[in-house]
Amino acid sequence: QVHVVESGGGLVQPGESLRLSCKFPRMIFSVFAPESMGWYRQAPGKERELVARIDTNRMTDYEESVKGRFTVSRDNSQKKVYLQMNSLKPEDTAVYYCNTVPNKKPWGQGTQVTVSS
Repeated sequence: QVHVVESGGGLVQPGESLRLSCKFPRMIFSVFAPESMGWYRQAPGKERELVARIDTNRMTDYEESVKGRFTVSRDNSQKKVYLQMNSLKPEDTAVYYCNTVPNKKPWGQGTQVTVSS
């Protein structure tokens, strides 16, 4: 049973942009809307970390290394969360996941982002 589906990753060069999307097909609107949602990433050999968060009132917070480059947004009616990533760097290479904050849903498969020249 799929709880979350992430998409939008790919291979890009440094300085380029990507827009990630995720959706929660099994969550109903009344459950999704009040939840804080976040994008996490896990690079090879590292722990999974939260990089962007958006609360129910649309207040956002970012991990220091992505501030000014990443923008998180949400569409409650579609039960979707987005991550606009600009000025990508090789150190942004990771598998990106979407989940509640704190994470309460089973993890999805994630979407691979590779930044390389």
